[in-house]
Amino acid sequence: MQQDAEVIIIGGGGAGTSAALHLALRGVPTILLERGLVGSQATGSNYGGVRQQGRHPAGLPLAIKSRAIWARLPELTGTDAEFDPCGHLKLARSEAEEQSLLDWNAKAAEFGLRPRMIGRNAIRDQHPYFSDTVIAGSLMEEDGSANPRLLAPALARAAKAAGASIREHHAVTAMAHDGALFHVTANGQQFRAPWLLNCAGFWGGQVAASFGEPVPVEALHPNMLVTEPLPYFLRNSLGVVGGDLYLRQIPRGNVIFGGGHGEGDETALRVRPTPQAAFGAMQRAIAVLPALRDAMIIRSWSGTDGQMPDRFPVIGASHTTPGLLHAFGLCGEGFQTGPGIGAVLSELVMDGRTDVPLDAFDIGRFQVQSVAA
Repeated sequence: MQQDAEVIIIGGGGAGTSAALHLALRGVPTILLERGLVGSQATGSNYGGVRQQGRHPAGLPLAIKSRAIWARLPELTGTDAEFDPCGHLKLARSEAEEQSLLDWNAKAAEFGLRPRMIGRNAIRDQHPYFSDTVIAGSLMEEDGSANPRLLAPALARAAKAAGASIREHHAVTAMAHDGALFHVTANGQQFRAPWLLNCAGFWGGQVAASFGEPVPVEALHPNMLVTEPLPYFLRNSLGVVGGDLYLRQIPRGNVIFGGGHGEGDETALRVRPTPQAAFGAMQRAIAVLPALRDAMIIRSWSGTDGQMPDRFPVIGASHTTPGLLHAFGLCGEGFQTGPGIGAVLSELVMDGRTDVPLDAFDIGRFQVQSVAA
């Protein structure tokens, strides 16, 4: 049976489900195809940070747009996905890292952001639980955290209520473009549309390659852990310069943190955390927060995202196929930006433009490199 729509979306993470919602709200017939359950990969298995803090300046307009959507989640979806604007505090453990924070804060101010630097004496007074390795910090008060397991399902439910068709357990097995329409086969069914949105995470590289745009995307498996409930003491979500540790405490007391990488099979569908990464992350966490020294780890996990060699995602129009828009390879930083990416994709479909600069994320940067090589 042939099923037609205006837009087909491959991938049910934060970007794909947000695109489905924003398109449906504008009355666009949309079908989303997800191989498993929505939010079952990178969007649902990450740390839960909702931060603008520390992002490359090229990514700040997108992060700012997305932050505005996070504030509207209850209006858009009926839930806040446990979003808590608890503030993101990025820590410096050396003078060089402190200077890095100062430099970023100056750049962020050009985008209208207001991070607040906390110096050596103040950070000790305000956060007595930090060890002496922490010498300074930068606080973005409007950043925070959310529950990764809630975001994509909430967006998908809202998209469905607005008229989108959400097809879980629909693995794409074939796709082609006849010059006017995309033809996609999933779960033995045929779908057609003039627009195709590639929101397939790590597997977005396979989608791009099938339309003549191979890119050097690699599987990324962030390593996550959670402790037993502890007395509540940590209000802010934490990161460190260099990104080798990120940590937050939820109201019931569990401390969620990550660092290092898990491992996956060649399909990247079956992944697991590794003891080595867990031990390393725990050591780094204790070095910053000595109170975690006796904490018991009750669970660890990993997931799969795509990582590009320059650590920039691929977002924007295809260079080979009209109607194909890419949004993949989010490099482990797509949980916060997913809602904004979906909105941007809907604008590209409906308006032919967006006010978010995407040049740094253009897929053509890899084609230029391959020709030069």
